[in-house]
Amino acid sequence: MTSYSLYLADLVAISVLVFALFLPRHHRPELIVALLTANVGVLAVTAALSTSTIGAGLGLGLFGILSIIRLRSEELGQHEIAYYFAALALGLLGGLDQTPSWVDLGLMGLVLAAIAIGDHPRIGRRPEVQQVLLDRAYADRAAVVAHLERMFGGEILSASVRKTDLVNDTTLVTVRYLPAPTAAAAAAATTVTHDEALR
Repeated sequence: MTSYSLYLADLVAISVLVFALFLPRHHRPELIVALLTANVGVLAVTAALSTSTIGAGLGLGLFGILSIIRLRSEELGQHEIAYYFAALALGLLGGLDQTPSWVDLGLMGLVLAAIAIGDHPRIGRRPEVQQVLLDRAYADRAAVVAHLERMFGGEILSASVRKTDLVNDTTLVTVRYLPAPTAAAAAAATTVTHDEALR
């Protein structure tokens, strides 16, 4: 296997990652260019470093590459960070090995499989995180959780009180919760239960 075959395998893998996994699941086309650029950029630089005469400086070069990649433009979810790391890993696997083998292709497939399985919607409902300003100053955390459950209609996983303003009678809370099923899904579930009861 030649290095060019591995480069082609990386391009196929990043296309699967972005267009077959990330975009259909998360619908954020603005991140496509970031994922593709991160992957191809790391692939190009690692390929150039691995074929140069730097030798011992290769590790330092890779460290420098990864240290300049910043995710500070906006707050990213854990799944989006996972896609970034997957894109970087694919680029490193595609460009670093001077003697490519089937092991490299297997590792690329393993990265894609980890994302495909770990980020699959059937694994479980994804929790959402919001910062909520309540129009009442709560001193009791249990009362905050009860109010949030009524507000969101779902299961509250965590509620962290950030600020309690007794003057303006407000409470700032960061809440992590599982959204309630949609009305259509709830109606469908009720219909199924009713049909089973008639049988």
